[in-house]
Amino acid sequence: MPLTPLKEADMSFSGSIISLYLNEITAPDTTYLELIFDIPTNQVFTYRMDAKGEGRLGKRAIAPLGRREALGYIIGERATLPEGVHEAGIKAVRRVVDGEPIFDHRDVALAEWISGFYLCGIGQALAAMIPSGRRSGAYASFPDNEEGILGTPPLLSEEQQRALDAISASLQSASKGMIAPPEQSGKETAGPVSLPPPSMFYLYGITGSGKTEVFLRVAEHLLTAGKSVIYLVPEISLTHQTAEAIGKRFGALATTIHSGMSPSARLTEWVRIRQGDVRIVVGPRSAVFVPVQDLGLVIIDEEHDGSYKSGNTPRYHARQVAMRRCSVEGAQLVMGSATPSAEAWKFMQEGTIKRLNLTRRLSGGSTPEIIPVSLERTQGCLTEELKAEIRKTAQLGRQTILFLNRRGFAYFYHCRSCGYELTCRHCSVSLTYHKSKGRAICHYCGYSTVPPKVCPQCGSVEAGYTGFGTEMIEEEVRRTFPDLRIRRADADTTSRKGSLKETLDIFKAGGFDILLGTQMVAKGLNFPGVRLVGVVLADTGLHLPDFRAAERTFSLIVQVAGRSGRYFPDGKVIVQTLRSHDPAITRACALDVEGFFTAELAQREVLGFPPYSRLIRFTARSRDEERADMVIGRIASLASPLLPKDADVLGPAECPIGVIAGNYRRQLILRGKSMGSLHAAARIILSQYDKGKDSRVYVEVDVDPVSLL
Repeated sequence: MPLTPLKEADMSFSGSIISLYLNEITAPDTTYLELIFDIPTNQVFTYRMDAKGEGRLGKRAIAPLGRREALGYIIGERATLPEGVHEAGIKAVRRVVDGEPIFDHRDVALAEWISGFYLCGIGQALAAMIPSGRRSGAYASFPDNEEGILGTPPLLSEEQQRALDAISASLQSASKGMIAPPEQSGKETAGPVSLPPPSMFYLYGITGSGKTEVFLRVAEHLLTAGKSVIYLVPEISLTHQTAEAIGKRFGALATTIHSGMSPSARLTEWVRIRQGDVRIVVGPRSAVFVPVQDLGLVIIDEEHDGSYKSGNTPRYHARQVAMRRCSVEGAQLVMGSATPSAEAWKFMQEGTIKRLNLTRRLSGGSTPEIIPVSLERTQGCLTEELKAEIRKTAQLGRQTILFLNRRGFAYFYHCRSCGYELTCRHCSVSLTYHKSKGRAICHYCGYSTVPPKVCPQCGSVEAGYTGFGTEMIEEEVRRTFPDLRIRRADADTTSRKGSLKETLDIFKAGGFDILLGTQMVAKGLNFPGVRLVGVVLADTGLHLPDFRAAERTFSLIVQVAGRSGRYFPDGKVIVQTLRSHDPAITRACALDVEGFFTAELAQREVLGFPPYSRLIRFTARSRDEERADMVIGRIASLASPLLPKDADVLGPAECPIGVIAGNYRRQLILRGKSMGSLHAAARIILSQYDKGKDSRVYVEVDVDPVSLL
């Protein structure tokens, strides 16, 4: 999860694709087309022009690839064949998909950087950037507005104004001495490109301190100057509230783009953005790729959130891609959170990122009282302290949020007689009992079964489910408070499109008294009526074998606590825990961000984990356990002699979750001070492994992983 200035391998181009589009796309008599595909290779394929002559740089096309036809991306046009390629072996493009280009050479350059940094095929990178589907006639937008920027923004506090002035001064300075991006500088180069790191600011402030308004003012400044803005939020569930604020402020200049839209709708918005019809785009991770014209600013709200890291190839981090785009296009990067990532905190301390503090709530609220309560002698899910506060909150006519980051009814089937545990048939995880469905379900592969009435191993009746999920909490809350209106929001209850937004809107309007949910109700949301937040079990993630476990737990408690008392001074948070003396719990309850990161970073430095090192993780998975072991062992033997003295190899070992969906998982981690040396080793490993790879074993590569599970 890098936050260093871009350098070394972060800044390198191989030059092959770039020289292609710089030197050959203007061929006066195009006869051949160069295509790449969504496959794990950097090979460029040459084809004859399609029969209608519609092939152009930036369009997608259907072309033969081996024994099948596949969707490819046209990245070059040429009048002659490449050296060493013969006409007899050239096939023709079957048909061109797009009427007008949907990407250009800048997108190809970014795709090649992603390919080089995240060790994937350039076609895989471009496929992740460009929406699929066909253009549709309709599109989603905000109300039309000839004047551009709408409404009268609220007055800023002194802290907000100081933050805005600091960023604005940097913007003015940058506009006077800005270095032109390589593709606009008049002198093109296909070799290594040395780019300055972007100017980076961080709005560090408690929840409710007005970070969003500062973001919007900076965006307004850029839009007035004729620039465009990308506004990133962690998840779709947070997009609609931010989108509404942006829509009210900027009207038809703004739009949203996210994975919840249909492929056709996303592509239609993509084309409108590329044409310059839209100048501010809000969305989650993938919105970092949108082709805005004259990019001036990228905003990353809730910078700490793990959802900015992609879980599929290419395993990019939106923050690092944003840094790349800002460097290339001369734009500013502004991030913000009440709980920065450990990496961001370190670089704020060092001055690499300029920290701007926001210390007080602006809507009449104050920092809530946070009380840790032990669950050890509690019968059921709710302590007496939490029950009393729920009742008091209801009597005051206010609202409660109950948070637990685990859905289902109960999650652990255990026999007290023989110790038997009911696990997934295809994964090495416990099955979660969903009472409403009457089944035990695996949350990784979807396998389900009817839970046994007696222990399958010894026949004992002293067996059953323990632990609790949101479904069990809902049942207990309804039983304890039959007079209160309750709504649950988790993956089981919000699967219908628009259902989460509907739930949150009703709750915000006061339509029910208690909102019970998982992470989707824990962060970034603003509910004026909420007095009480109850964290039902704070330590669900502390036991995970991952060096970020404490950081995630701390961040989640502080974030969910921030939903309380935003408009009134009597906010209260009850944190139920079985580990009341754990430093992550105690410091979160004290809102001691400084103390937590001082201790956490000291421990990371001693152990040699990020941000004091960089990691590249290889994961081998196969249905054949022996083959997975052999492949990861071979990768380990290749890795050891390639690493410098300041780097080492962790593993090979079984992944903490050793089996998922019937695939055995083994991992190896390269760790070092320099990403350049790790990249060099990883490329050689992949090259040598590809020469004799086992087709029955799939190898994943994750650069700067955020999870080691």
